[in-house]
Amino acid sequence: MSDKTLGIIGGSGIYDLAGLEDRKEVVVETPFGAPSDALITGTMFGVRMAFLPRHGRGHRIAPHELPFRANIHAMKQLGMQCVVGISAVGSMRADLRPGELVLVDQFLDRTRGRTQESTFFGDGCVAHAHFADPVWEPLRLIALKAARTAGAVAHDGGTYLCMEGPLFSTRAESQLYRSWGVDVIGMTNLQEAKLSREAEIAYTTIALVTDYDCWHETEADVDVSAVIAVVRKNADLARAVVVELARSISQSPPVSAAGSMAHAVMTHPDAISPDARRRLQLLIGRYLG
Repeated sequence: MSDKTLGIIGGSGIYDLAGLEDRKEVVVETPFGAPSDALITGTMFGVRMAFLPRHGRGHRIAPHELPFRANIHAMKQLGMQCVVGISAVGSMRADLRPGELVLVDQFLDRTRGRTQESTFFGDGCVAHAHFADPVWEPLRLIALKAARTAGAVAHDGGTYLCMEGPLFSTRAESQLYRSWGVDVIGMTNLQEAKLSREAEIAYTTIALVTDYDCWHETEADVDVSAVIAVVRKNADLARAVVVELARSISQSPPVSAAGSMAHAVMTHPDAISPDARRRLQLLIGRYLG
């Protein structure tokens, strides 16, 4: 079995992954409930892969309803050491145009109701993960190169503001976020990055720009029809990027975040509850004493 792995979480408009060999549909149960949908597994260029549509096939789960913990735990159960989240985003800069990609390297959190879905910890075990650099840089650089090889206009770095949703921004919010210097805005990827770090999974985001939010004076305000039109136009590009990403992973040394939680657990082993041990065993069992 290959030691190269790649999980893909597909965003708006990306509900399947073509080109996999030995393709199977796998229903996964986790200690945190069911993930968004069944996962599709297979291989590409010898890399073991797992694909999950973030919002479920048919796009039936809203951003604030997503089972983030179950989604990342399912990737861990399937042995994915690397996970890439593909996400539709709004641009907060005139030079980040619809149809282009941003390989973000920072996040700002403006979510409000996702406390439980933002961490595997609490309720019997406390841990504090290092998160100054929220994406795994070696994987981000591989994804950047793969995107450019696939023909995308791909920007190197940027800050992703994660908003609660499901409504888009007000004009005042959009102008405020621009004044903070953020580059793109979305509703999903920060929780995936947090949970991946806690699960010792290397994670990065490929942000697909679909619109200019509502700050731009000469562009139409964002609406669903505009987003869907750009997503559909660029779905083939996103798939081509995934193919190049798998090819690059197959030719690169293994990328792994193993060890990133080695000093994160604060709770004394004797005080960790049996239920917490059960929930966390696959993720960081070796650090629980």
